[in-house]
Amino acid sequence: MSDAHSTHKALLAPVRAAMYDFDLDAVRVALSALCAPDVQFNLAFPFETTVGVDAYVDKVYAPLHGAIPDLERRDHIVMAGPTPEGHNWVGCGGYYTGTFRRPWLDIPATGHVMHMRFHEFYRFEGDKIVEMQALWDLPEVMMQAGAWPMVPSLGREWHVPGPATCDGLVPGPYDATQGVATCQHIIDMLTHMKRHPSQGGPEVMEMERFWHPRMTWYGPSGIGTGRGIQGFRDWHQIPFLNAMPDRGAYVDEITYHFFGDRAYAAVTGWPNMYQTITHGGWLGLPPTDKKVAMRSLDFWRMEGGLIRENWVMVDMLHMYDQIGVDVLARMREFNKARTGFDRDSGRAL
Repeated sequence: MSDAHSTHKALLAPVRAAMYDFDLDAVRVALSALCAPDVQFNLAFPFETTVGVDAYVDKVYAPLHGAIPDLERRDHIVMAGPTPEGHNWVGCGGYYTGTFRRPWLDIPATGHVMHMRFHEFYRFEGDKIVEMQALWDLPEVMMQAGAWPMVPSLGREWHVPGPATCDGLVPGPYDATQGVATCQHIIDMLTHMKRHPSQGGPEVMEMERFWHPRMTWYGPSGIGTGRGIQGFRDWHQIPFLNAMPDRGAYVDEITYHFFGDRAYAAVTGWPNMYQTITHGGWLGLPPTDKKVAMRSLDFWRMEGGLIRENWVMVDMLHMYDQIGVDVLARMREFNKARTGFDRDSGRAL
């Protein structure tokens, strides 16, 4: 008899198949068969929360498919497991791709193939999805269209790869012992990470104890990728903590959902960070003295008892919105010089 987590991955397979050879009607049917009537879809800014399959498909997938008629979904991570609270999740990571034929969210079409990374987490109750938490890397699409309106990334911007071991579609049966051990390694690592800067210098994080010397940290577009512990610190952690040194001070206000599956672990939360931008140096932003909520959905892969790869998605546009920066509006200012866009509004004609 199959375990619940292998069953949940199998139940999600028809949805993923409908999105591989993307057909809007087939996607609607597959989601409707799998989701509870009052399913809640929590997606990145500007989509936010939508209740019900039909509303979600019409609001989110129909415009995307209209802009990219040969839309295709590719998963390179599909893993599942229980949280310590007893909830069952499936985590999927990959990218949407296809030919960018028409503007989407006023992002200019390129006529070329595009890719947009996603992390999508589905919470099951029985055999039905009752909640999704998902981030799509919209800034990545803007960059490919030559329409990124913010400062350049410190890290490397590229087409983020799947697992080096090509084993991210984790097979069953579910291995509870390994899944719990992988998850605990991540929780212990994050516990140590939060000790800096409030409890001391970088040494209090004991990063070499948790991370492989050839680790890669795949950040969201707008931050970029860092290689090795030093690359991670140089291109993300140091400016991040310099700007927001109160990292970890509000853990009582958030809820994490950790789960592990063999060599993989994931965390989801909506949000799962609160921090205050009290200093400059991150993303070119000045101190705003504003406490911001951050949505970060992550995957980790263990190798030889250490973390070798870490895929991180942060809802960057949501963070900017909280400090009064409308990234999409700023992008539309760039569009005014483009053929096919209204000169006053920057919106597609």
